[in-house]
Amino acid sequence: MSIGITTAVLFAVFAALLFLGCPISVGIVISSIVAAVSSLSWDQITFITMQKMNSGVESFSLLAIPLFILAGNIMNNGGIAKRLVNFAQLFVGWCPGSLALANIVGNMLFGALSGSSVAAASAMGGCIYPIQKEEGYDPAFATAANIASAPTGLLIPPTSAFIVYSTVAGGVSISTLFMAGYVPGLLMGLGSMVVAFLYAKKHKYPTSGFPSMQTAVKVTLEALPSLLLIIIVIGGIVSGIFTATEGAGISVLYCLILSLCYKSINFKSFSKILVSSACTSGIILFLISASSAMSFVMAYSGIPAAISTAIMSVSSNKYVILLLMNVILLVIGMFMDITPAILIFTPIFLPIAESLGMSNIQFGVMLIFNMCMGNITPPVGSVLFVGCGISKI
Repeated sequence: MSIGITTAVLFAVFAALLFLGCPISVGIVISSIVAAVSSLSWDQITFITMQKMNSGVESFSLLAIPLFILAGNIMNNGGIAKRLVNFAQLFVGWCPGSLALANIVGNMLFGALSGSSVAAASAMGGCIYPIQKEEGYDPAFATAANIASAPTGLLIPPTSAFIVYSTVAGGVSISTLFMAGYVPGLLMGLGSMVVAFLYAKKHKYPTSGFPSMQTAVKVTLEALPSLLLIIIVIGGIVSGIFTATEGAGISVLYCLILSLCYKSINFKSFSKILVSSACTSGIILFLISASSAMSFVMAYSGIPAAISTAIMSVSSNKYVILLLMNVILLVIGMFMDITPAILIFTPIFLPIAESLGMSNIQFGVMLIFNMCMGNITPPVGSVLFVGCGISKI
């Protein structure tokens, strides 16, 4: 079977299974097996598929993912969100629409702590939306401000998206990826703040005023322990004191101690957090495992090289090719969740990007930024659904 037919079979079967409501991970495995039937015997397919699925999750770096998920869930239930909202209000309380701006700043802070856009939208939206509703904020505006800024947590480290990309891209430095995510993440948040400020000023939204010095000191001291987590984890990873996985373990311990000190968590709630984190981790790790099988089939069939040749034949101008890649990634993000998208399309587009002179760090940030857009765009925008569900709009 030719590369073109194999490619068509792989993606057609995968798309058909998604349309029928099949779980993404299962669809990846089935479509990979169907595409490989023409090239390998059934015994070879079953053996290699199981082998690749097993080796796909045999990575110490991937252990950071369930740990960061657990840390994020502890924070989500540990009373940290409210303290971060109060802290954000210190800086934007004087602006029109200060609650929306505080929501955005809070998402940037909470996202940086939890590494999850869904957790940020859920925690911040649930904390601040009732207050916005009482003060007469337009529900659509309040919801949009929450949704648009929540994905900053996928760029501002620590974030599991960069860990997944590092694994697929062949061991790219996680600490370098973390540092590279700060500027686009902050710009994304600041862009949301500018739009929210202009909208609030035009519609004459209220301000919260300047807090007293006593209030500012109190709020800062309450938020300081939570903010220290960023310094401890990122500082330790970047300085080489510990790895990203060890940093994830430290963040779990720190968040648990902090929640116990705040008396916002008990044994019953912690048991639920553990179960929820295990379920989420299982889904993500099985996706990674399944995508390893698909990556093998694609590499064996020569699909990445064929797609690369097709894209490179469109134009000799590197900027045109780069623009085309961004458009494709943006569309992919609208239909596919971030983890499988990173796993499937990194092997396809990374060689093209490197042939244009782009570093694997820059490409990783570009890829994840496009996936952030997909998180808030229909038809498959997980943050969009969570944000709308909180405000019931």
